[in-house]
Amino acid sequence: MFQMFVGEIGINWHDYLYRLTYCQILLISRGYHNRHHAGWEQARLVAYNARFCMGSKDPIPLLTEWIKFPWEQTPTMPISQEDIDELQADMDAINAAREKQVNP
Repeated sequence: MFQMFVGEIGINWHDYLYRLTYCQILLISRGYHNRHHAGWEQARLVAYNARFCMGSKDPIPLLTEWIKFPWEQTPTMPISQEDIDELQADMDAINAAREKQVNP
């Protein structure tokens, strides 16, 4: 990780070791990795055209279905609607209790 930040990105080693917080390091590394999305998209398009330019007996898939990248996947909702309703009820109860404290 140190090599990537100091060597490839060009951050001063003192800043990396002593001044940057974990959150800042995480955001910088995500941004660094996101820089390469356009190159991967271009490589996929070239490979897709090379593979399917002469036609095929099989149906030709969509470009995004043929090779999927991690950043294209739609996030799944890990929480159900029942859980959301339960959390909303808890928040309503907390807000009602605060309202009673503020306005007795």
